[in-house]
Amino acid sequence: MYQYTDFDRQFIRQRAAQHRDQLERNLKGELSDDEFRPLRLQNGWYIQRYAPMLRVAVPYGELASRQLRVLAQIARQYDQPSAAVYQHASKIQAELGTPHLPVGYGHFTTRQNVQFNWIPLDKSADVMDLLATVDMHGIQTSGNCIRNITSDALAGIASDELIDPRPYAEIMRQWSTLHPEFAFLPRKFKIAINGAREDRAAVSWHDVGLHLVRNAAGEIGFKVLVGGGMGRTPMIASTLREFLPWNQILNYLEAVVRVYNRFGRRDNLFKARIKILVKAEGQRFIDEVDAEYEQILSHDGAAHAIPQAELDRVTASFVAPALTQPAAQPEAIQFTDKESAEYQRWLNQNVRAHKNPALRAVTLSFKRLGFAPGDATAEQLDAAADLADRFSAGEVRVTHEQNLLLPWVAAAELPALWRAARALGVAKANIGLLTDMITCPGGDLCALANARSIPLAQAITERYQDLDELLDLGAVDLHISGCMNSCGHHHTGHIGILGVDKDGREWYQISLGGSDGSTLSGLPVAGKVIGPSFAASEVTDVVEALLDTYSAQRLTGETFIACVRRLGLEPFKLAANAVRHETRDGGKVLHIHLATADAATD
Repeated sequence: MYQYTDFDRQFIRQRAAQHRDQLERNLKGELSDDEFRPLRLQNGWYIQRYAPMLRVAVPYGELASRQLRVLAQIARQYDQPSAAVYQHASKIQAELGTPHLPVGYGHFTTRQNVQFNWIPLDKSADVMDLLATVDMHGIQTSGNCIRNITSDALAGIASDELIDPRPYAEIMRQWSTLHPEFAFLPRKFKIAINGAREDRAAVSWHDVGLHLVRNAAGEIGFKVLVGGGMGRTPMIASTLREFLPWNQILNYLEAVVRVYNRFGRRDNLFKARIKILVKAEGQRFIDEVDAEYEQILSHDGAAHAIPQAELDRVTASFVAPALTQPAAQPEAIQFTDKESAEYQRWLNQNVRAHKNPALRAVTLSFKRLGFAPGDATAEQLDAAADLADRFSAGEVRVTHEQNLLLPWVAAAELPALWRAARALGVAKANIGLLTDMITCPGGDLCALANARSIPLAQAITERYQDLDELLDLGAVDLHISGCMNSCGHHHTGHIGILGVDKDGREWYQISLGGSDGSTLSGLPVAGKVIGPSFAASEVTDVVEALLDTYSAQRLTGETFIACVRRLGLEPFKLAANAVRHETRDGGKVLHIHLATADAATD
C-alpha cells in the first residue's frame, strides 16, 4: 500500500483543521449554509434525506487494517443520529413498510469508498480529525471535481495482470487532489484504470477510462477512453488514444479536463457531463484535446511528464508484503460432511487465483439476508480488520461489487479463514451469483432517489436463499438504482432495476442485457428496458419470471447473459408482462408513496 509522507499527513491534517474552522463559523452563523455547502462538499459531507452523509475516500479501494478499525470506531461512536431525527425517520419508514433503519454502519460503495449515513454535522470536524490519524479523508468524494480514482480490486495480484495500475493511480490521485484548475468543473469527473487482460474496472463507463498496455516494442503506455457514463443518457467511452506513453498521462489528462472545463455545458445539469460534450462535438472534441496537449508539451514550465524516479518512488510502496512463514504447518481442520460441502462451494465462488501460486485472493461477502448490500456493522468492520491482520498482511480491498477482498491469503490458511469468516457471517458462497447484487441506498436514505432499493434487494435475497438454486442459475449480475443517477449501475446489470417516480409513487423499470465490459459479460453495453414500469410488489415476481424463462430455454452450459443475447428480449418481456397481468387481475397493486425530502439535494 502507498505510504503517506510527512507532507501528505500535514496536508490532510491542515485540511481537517480548515474544515473545523469553517464548521464553527457556520454553527455561529458567521458562515451561511449556502456559503458552507460547497466547502463541506469538498470534504465529502452531504445532507441527505434525514441526516448528513459522509463519503470517505478509499483510493483504488486499498485499506489497511488500522484504517478499517478507525472506520469501525466512526460507525460505533459517530454514526448515531439524535433521538428526534431517528424517531422522525423511523416513523416515515414504518409508514412505507421498512421495519428499521440501520445506524452504526459503514457502507461500501461501487466507487470503492465507504459511506456513513447518520453522523451529526456538528461532529464532522471530530470525524475528520480521527480519519487524519490514519491517513484518511473525504477530499473530492463529492462536488464537481475529479473524484476518487478507481481500479481493479485484484490490482497487483491478478494472474492475468499485465501491469500493476496502482502506482499510476496514486500519481494521478496526487496530481488531481485540490488541483486549482479543476475544483469547479461543469460536473463531477470520474477516472478508472485497469492493468489486466480482463476489464474488472468498467473503464468504458467512466469520464476517462485507462487501460495499461504495451506496444510492439514492449513499452508501457495507456489506451485512453473518454466520454463514458451512466445517468439519464448512458454512453460508452470513445477511444482517443490507442497508445499514450505512460509518462505523459498527466499532461494528456490535463488537456482532456481543460477542454471539458472550457466547453462543458454549465447551463443544463443533465447535459453537463463530458459524455455529452464528446457525443455532441465528435472529432472537434478530439482535435481540441490534441491541440491543448501539444500546447502543454510546448511549454516546459507547464508540462507534467512523470519522471522515472517518481514512478519508482511510488511503486516501492506497492511491493508484495513480506509474508511470515508459519513455524509449523497449520493444523488440519476437521470438517463435517456439511461443512466440507460448504467449504468447497466457498473455494469455487469466493477464492481467486493469485499471481503468487502460494497465495489466493478471497472475497468476504457483504450480501447477506437482513442487511443492505454493502453494509457492515462496527463489529463486522473490526472483525474484518482482525481477519486482515491474521490472514492478509493487514490489508483489505473494497470491491466495485460492494464486498471486501483479502489480497494476501496463504493457500494453506484457507480452511482457517473460511471458518473464521463463516463465524462472522461473511463466508456466503454467492460471489458472482444473483444475490451478490449491487444496490444503492435508494429512497430509504438518499434525498435524490425516486424509489427505495434496499427493500427490493432484501425481498429478492430472501426469495433466493437456496444456494443450490443460485449455483444452478450461475452468474447473474443484478443491479438496482433508486434513481436515474445510476449509483447502483443498473445500466450494466444483466438484470437492471431502476426506481422511477409516477405521481409521487414508487415504480420500477426493468432492463436486460447490460454489461460492464468484463470477460463474462462481454463488450460494454447498456441494458434495454423491457416495457412499462412495475409496482414494487411485482418486482420480485418479475425477476423470478425472467430467471424461470432462462432456466427453461437455456442451452447446456449457457449463461444468463448469453441466453438473453441469443433469444432476444421478447420471451423475457412476455414472462414479465404475465406477472403484471396476473397481479393486477388478481388483486390490488400495492403503491407506495415515497416520503418527500426536506433536505437539500447535494
